[in-house]
Amino acid sequence: MKYCSTRGGVNGLSFTDSLLMGLASDGGLLVPETIPDVSARLGELRQLDFVGLAQEVIGLFATDINRETLNNLIAESFATFDHPEVVGWQTLDAVTVLELFHGPTLAFKDVALQLLGRLFEHVLQERGSHLNILGATSGDTGSAAIAGVRGQANIDIFILYPDQKVSPLQELQMTTVPDQNVHCIAVEGSFDDCQGLMKSIFADLEFKRSFHLGAVNSVNWARVMAQIVYYAYAALKLNTPTSFCVPTGNFGNVFAAFLAKKMGFPIDRLLVATNDNDILARFFDSGEYARSEVHFTLSPAMDIQIASNFERYLYYYLEQDPERLKAFMSEFQSHGRASLGAPPQDDFISAQSVTTEQTLAAIKQAYESYDYVLDPHSAVGYSAAMEHAQAFHSPMVCVATAHPAKFPHAVGQAVEGLEITHPSLEALHGLQERKCLIEPTIDAVKSVIVETLKAQAE
Repeated sequence: MKYCSTRGGVNGLSFTDSLLMGLASDGGLLVPETIPDVSARLGELRQLDFVGLAQEVIGLFATDINRETLNNLIAESFATFDHPEVVGWQTLDAVTVLELFHGPTLAFKDVALQLLGRLFEHVLQERGSHLNILGATSGDTGSAAIAGVRGQANIDIFILYPDQKVSPLQELQMTTVPDQNVHCIAVEGSFDDCQGLMKSIFADLEFKRSFHLGAVNSVNWARVMAQIVYYAYAALKLNTPTSFCVPTGNFGNVFAAFLAKKMGFPIDRLLVATNDNDILARFFDSGEYARSEVHFTLSPAMDIQIASNFERYLYYYLEQDPERLKAFMSEFQSHGRASLGAPPQDDFISAQSVTTEQTLAAIKQAYESYDYVLDPHSAVGYSAAMEHAQAFHSPMVCVATAHPAKFPHAVGQAVEGLEITHPSLEALHGLQERKCLIEPTIDAVKSVIVETLKAQAE
């Protein structure tokens, strides 16, 4: 399998080269040159457990890694999860909740980032190289990425996050990690500021080359690749065409579902659920992609106005035409808005924006009706799923992206007096934190990277 950029300037990359490149050197995002078709193999694949299916699916994309080695890396990655199926299930009448938060940091990002850390380690050892990872997080990516690479001798990781705009527990999951290859950077701004800084620094090809920068955000194709697996697994397990409701900010999670459908897994429709930051909902309703101010909500991982993986979706919607894609993205970059001229004609994708009040109501309803606790991000998805379940005419699966104990304030606000905890989170309190606070400038981020690596070399 070879990889190319959505913007046409990079072609013919191997999987391992795409893994280390992260963001394409032409500013685009890497995608496979072809999408495998598994439709003739569904009966065979349906017999596999989660790990076995992951080995089959990922093996179609990571073709330049020895298959036995790859299978071992995959098995090791999912051995860190505390659920026998890796993912969990809860049926709440018309909606089935797919729990993706049984990994080390209690968030869906673990599914991909436990594997990504091992892939990095394997490839870097083979090449005798060192990688400096630069990532941006709105909450869960940072801790999951850190958990995937902490302590590795051939990796340093620098994580940007918006100061005071992630939950206190999310911050502690990052800043209390004692390993010396972990560097947490609080930015005075929003997640969009952090993501913009990261992309600008990756676009400085000389700096990227000189400091061996790599990516763990979902701009890295390997993140999306790993997330395809749980949509495939859920659809095969239910044994009938299945619809998914996906709470999303950066579009990476729902884009993985989009690819699973294109591969031939039995997926009917996709519902994109957003919070008050509704740029994606507005796009699917009107065809216009227009940035507005970031609203800070109870679901901070979705407080995003620029969805980085949206470019991958547009690439396929625009029939893999890099010139049309570049024109659209250039218009958006210049004016903060760009339009298809009409709503997209993908009949299997729709979108729903969910308010803070609806989010709290969803948490309360799930608890009172089913004694089940949703985190605020999963509640955004659950609220949208409940509204559309009857109209979709196929089983509705709502993706639960984080353990509710990570967001005790939102849970307590929805259900007065309800306290939910998790031992791994309780253990963070009182630990020493390590972080630095910077202004939202490219020079400030570069300075942290340069000075940190210089101090380590001395």
